Amino acid sequence: MLRNYLKIAVRNLTRNKVFSLINIAGLSLGLTCCMLIVLYTKDEASFDQFQEHKNSLYRIMVSMPEEDGSTRTIGSTNAVHGPGFKQGIPEVSDFVRAQSNSFVVRKGNELLNEDILFADKSFFSVFTMPLISGDPQTVLSDIHSIVLSEELAKKYFNTTDAVGKTMELKIDDKFESFIVSGIAKNCPQNSSVQFKAVLPFAFQEARGWTDTEWLGFYMNTFILLHDKANYQAVGKKMTQYFNAKIKESGMYKDFDYKIRFSLQPFLAMHLDPGVKDLRNGLGHGSAPVYSYILSGIAIFILIIACINFVNLTVARSLNRAKEIGVRKVVGSLRKQLVYQFLGESFLLAFISFSLAIVLTQIVLPTFNDLANKQLALSYLLDTNLVAGYIALFFATGLIAGFYPALILSGFSPVQTLYNRTRLTQKNYLTRGLVVFQFALSVCLVIGTIVIYSQFKYLTNKDLGYNDKNLMSFSVGRGGNEKMGVIREELAGLAGIKSIAAFNGNYNGTGAKIGEKEISFGYIGVDDNFLKTLQIPVLKGRNFSKSYGSDAVQSVVVNEAFVKKAGWSDPIGKEINFEWKKQKMNVIGVIRDYHFASLKDTIKPLLLTQDPNYKLGTIYVKLGSEDIPATVKAIEKIFRKHIPLMPFEYKFEDVTNLKRYESESKWKQMITLAAVLSIFVSCIGLFGLATFNAETRVKEIGIRKVLGASVASITALLSIDFVKLVLISILLAMPVAYYASDYWLRDFPYRIHISWWYFAAAALLAISVALLTIGYQSIKSAMLNPVASLKSE
Repeated sequence: MLRNYLKIAVRNLTRNKVFSLINIAGLSLGLTCCMLIVLYTKDEASFDQFQEHKNSLYRIMVSMPEEDGSTRTIGSTNAVHGPGFKQGIPEVSDFVRAQSNSFVVRKGNELLNEDILFADKSFFSVFTMPLISGDPQTVLSDIHSIVLSEELAKKYFNTTDAVGKTMELKIDDKFESFIVSGIAKNCPQNSSVQFKAVLPFAFQEARGWTDTEWLGFYMNTFILLHDKANYQAVGKKMTQYFNAKIKESGMYKDFDYKIRFSLQPFLAMHLDPGVKDLRNGLGHGSAPVYSYILSGIAIFILIIACINFVNLTVARSLNRAKEIGVRKVVGSLRKQLVYQFLGESFLLAFISFSLAIVLTQIVLPTFNDLANKQLALSYLLDTNLVAGYIALFFATGLIAGFYPALILSGFSPVQTLYNRTRLTQKNYLTRGLVVFQFALSVCLVIGTIVIYSQFKYLTNKDLGYNDKNLMSFSVGRGGNEKMGVIREELAGLAGIKSIAAFNGNYNGTGAKIGEKEISFGYIGVDDNFLKTLQIPVLKGRNFSKSYGSDAVQSVVVNEAFVKKAGWSDPIGKEINFEWKKQKMNVIGVIRDYHFASLKDTIKPLLLTQDPNYKLGTIYVKLGSEDIPATVKAIEKIFRKHIPLMPFEYKFEDVTNLKRYESESKWKQMITLAAVLSIFVSCIGLFGLATFNAETRVKEIGIRKVLGASVASITALLSIDFVKLVLISILLAMPVAYYASDYWLRDFPYRIHISWWYFAAAALLAISVALLTIGYQSIKSAMLNPVASLKSE
């Protein structure tokens, strides 16, 4: 019997190749999307679960009030906080500080830059980062020891058997040797802590680096609590201990005690959307909403694929009506017919699953690139997921085949043999599902247009300075003394229009304006900085060597600084830097420019020529002729004067684009989702159009006999479906507007949602629907009426 069912199923699939192909394609796409999203969500949900002390491990968080009344929470601390809290709070069992630094590493005659993590010697005891070689308790005990990952060990020594070998790291102006004391396994991709090499934190302290300031936040600190400790209560104790230390120091008389400490569970760190400062060996977290969106899209596509299967199967059922009638006449029971049609459904599901696995493997590299993951199909091979996929297989086969099996097996043999079977045209459930799937498709299309428009806006908006052909590179700490001669030689190159220097970082600080204290960005620049970046001076003047006092008492500020200070005439106004006991005067005001991402508002900025600021970064404005040759000439000059550093440069326009990589990837993912959604929706619409045409074949024949034209019949068959699509558009528009507006709220610089976004999405939906319906409608309208009426 089973062999007979299988034979009939295969025969029916091969006889209706087009419909079988559409069914298999729809189910395969839905299942492929599910497999990809299961991989993604499993990776997100499994972050840091392998850590042995995961339930006792926390990151120290700091909350501080902003001037606009909001509260900013960061995951950074100072060096003194970890050991201080361990000493003063009994619930703290251990701590680990982590701070990432870039080092020049010498490999033979080659110089390479590597990011290396400074960490306390308890790093490998607190964190579960398995070592291939070395003792976790002592591997960082020697200040000249270094632990390498497998990747870095193979890169520098071509083997993981590298314990006892030496690496040369550039410390200040000379190379020092570090002994490899351990080899760690490569960090799992689902680990928040990422490193390629670890140096003992004690190395910095041995070189005289001490930091006893309780105010200052620039590194990550993790603490391990005793088993029965309440982490929220410990957070309050940390705040009390901090305030006592601040008061005890006597250094901060005007401190208002508004800073609050808290603890963040380590397992909550990856998916916490409220904390963005993940650095110092921490991988970038992700908002959980992305997982929800992707999961929703995948489930939707799979459900629609099952709905389409039902529609198409029922639509083709009339062609098998006589087969069902004959089977019933010769004694076939209804349950046998149900088994037969369910068998065909499971066969289709099996083929679709097999194809989905192949498709997943094919598209996985592209998906990894979009999602910034390193997923593999082998990641699915655990007991729970295998059981889940087996359940999904049976659920898909059952859902897709049960309703058609129930309908088809219920046909009356007398009616089917006399070709009098009728299926109701008023299938409100099916039509409702078509409306639903097209509404979501229209939402995704509008969302795609909005994301594209916002991305275009971000990447084309005037930044307030010219980033085209603007190149920058660092000369390092040891290159400051040679800055003058390097710039002089660069000025002699034909392909260079202008050269400038600045300190390389936009630091935050504060000062007093009258009795008011304000915070702002603070950078050191030379006379050519504004000229090279083409930033206009709106009031006053730029720095100039003609004024010898500029370096010690003059500053230039931006418009945001003037607004925050409340000045109407800023030139000559005094800024009091109490922390360095210095007062400086404003000599110029520049136009606001976006020195950070357009996802942040322009903050107040102050430019100085304070000699304490080492200008270690050079900006070069290049001409448009033969840029590669000019870059090579610059590299030659760099290597001549700074031989102990690799030459690494970047172009500002490329750097600015990289700031919106997340938006760029989501633009591509939502576009792909919209295309897939429209595709599967059209499959459903095609099935419904076929179903409608099959049930009205004699009506069409009568109309043609009475003189109806092909155009009028095509319009008659299409109008109901166009109405469904129009209803979908009307339902989708308010939902799409709300979702788009909600997404855009995170951008201080954003587009305005235009009416044409909705018009374009509606036009696309109607056009695609008409093309889908039109084929089947025209085909039905052109049938010979004699063939459909001869039995009447």
